[in-house]
Amino acid sequence: MVHTWDPQRYLTYADERGRPFVELVARVGAEAPRTVVDLGCGPGNLTALLAARWPGARVVGLDSSREMVEAARRDVAGVDFEQADLREWLDTGGEAVDVLVSNATLQWVPGHLDLLPTLLDRVRPGGWLAVQVPGNFDQPSHTLRTELAAEAPYAEHTRDAAVPSSHDPATYLDALARLGAQVDAWETTYLHVLTGEDPVFTWVSATGARPTLQALPDDLRPGFEDELRRRLREAYPPGPAGVVLPFRRVFVVAHKPAPSSEAAR
Repeated sequence: MVHTWDPQRYLTYADERGRPFVELVARVGAEAPRTVVDLGCGPGNLTALLAARWPGARVVGLDSSREMVEAARRDVAGVDFEQADLREWLDTGGEAVDVLVSNATLQWVPGHLDLLPTLLDRVRPGGWLAVQVPGNFDQPSHTLRTELAAEAPYAEHTRDAAVPSSHDPATYLDALARLGAQVDAWETTYLHVLTGEDPVFTWVSATGARPTLQALPDDLRPGFEDELRRRLREAYPPGPAGVVLPFRRVFVVAHKPAPSSEAAR
């Protein structure tokens, strides 16, 4: 089932969504890469940080969403943005890159653990692969949507909607280490303090819940949204600081060793 993305809605909490990207890329040790690729670049606001860090590199942002790519091309200079599906980009082969970043994208690719060898193959020897995925799919922000979507009259419409998933840091570390990479993997749980009316609904409706919402017919969507808002308000009541959304993120940075001088002879 095809769904679309809304760049403006996605950017509602741009600072909160951007912090994991910054912390991920900070662990990439590349000094002067020639080519940097951002797989799943979204509206390009974070890809711009790659161009700022490595001004001598050709920076490319790829996203399957036409809406995201159009927004990126309009708002971000100094980056080449292309509309492309991640799996299709991998299948086409092509020149290897020095830094390959995938931030909050692989969770939408079923069986993405099997893609790690191909992702690492697209990195030059001595290059870097950096991946970040959400790891909070056991939290009410996701489980409440899943439970409601399984109820009548919604289930018949939502059963094929895309649902994100990911693995623990140790799983990614083991998979990439077996491929010969030097791996740094970790997790962080952020406590996002959100404001506004039904802020958790605003957050999830831009990302994890969006495919489910778009799968519903127009006559059912308002009722689903109202009930999901109600359940999320109960799960995330306001406190002294505001509405707190705990958000676990999983990070992995893999350095592909360069051939030793002896091996290269």
